[in-house]
Amino acid sequence: MTSATTMLQQRVSQEGVLVVHKEAGWTSHDVVAKVRALLKESKVGHAGTLDPSATGVLPILVGRATRIAEYLVDWDKEYRAQLRLGETTDTQDATGRLLASSDPRGITEGDLQAALTGFRGNQRQLPPMYSAVKVGGQRLYKAARAGKTIDRAERSIVIHTLELISFDGRDATLRVVCSKGTYVRTLCADIGQALGVGGHLLALERRRVGPLSIEHALTVEQVASHLEAQTLAPHFLSLDELLFELPAVVVNGEQAERVLHGTPVFPIGNGQSLSSLRAGNVRLKDEAGRLLAIGIHDQTGLGSIKVRKVLSLSSH
Repeated sequence: MTSATTMLQQRVSQEGVLVVHKEAGWTSHDVVAKVRALLKESKVGHAGTLDPSATGVLPILVGRATRIAEYLVDWDKEYRAQLRLGETTDTQDATGRLLASSDPRGITEGDLQAALTGFRGNQRQLPPMYSAVKVGGQRLYKAARAGKTIDRAERSIVIHTLELISFDGRDATLRVVCSKGTYVRTLCADIGQALGVGGHLLALERRRVGPLSIEHALTVEQVASHLEAQTLAPHFLSLDELLFELPAVVVNGEQAERVLHGTPVFPIGNGQSLSSLRAGNVRLKDEAGRLLAIGIHDQTGLGSIKVRKVLSLSSH
């Protein structure tokens, strides 16, 4: 085996998604930069930003995995959040300036449980000023730092689960499962406002992003240790594993060549019926089970499958 072949195999084995446990004080970009330096790989990104003060699951995309970020952002997320009642801050979390304070000791657990009921299900949420949302081409947090408040539109979100884990009369620990685009610090501030005493997010840990759980997350230090011991490869999730929700369509050898050149195909002769597919994205795989590309099937049972993104054989 040539050294060039060995290097290629090592590069491919270090491709996919690493579930990293982000530590407090680091930005998501800091984690990307650290992993990029460790792997000596230029193509490194992340899916789902965490605030610097937050900890927990941060999916790190390496190599060709950076090309499928758009298919991962719709995953729901699970958090463990600490809500401090009686203190309102300008950032809606513990890093901000205290704007108002009140005594929350009159709030009972029953009051809190009743308030949580109104925040479950479909919601409209106003993005906080201290966020990276763009309005009129300007990041909101830049306007906030300049002392400005920008008019912004509410967004539709879904709070799938909102459970009270513990409450000591001032601080409440919540389990939150929510849709993409949800600001948990805004949720905490809104709960505090609904209770009439104000509140902010004291601490936040992301426990899960889609199927990626904190139980399988590695710290950056652990990533470095596995890399040194040459045991990091098994911790990468392949593109095929990550795209498990997309139906798989198998193509034959001739069709595989067409797929790799971005040419539409109409798979036949593989015991498949396209009529059973819903309109939408599919995984295009060869007869050996290797992921070739992401395609889109726009008319159920009719027409060809158009190739959206070629991922090539080595992406498997």
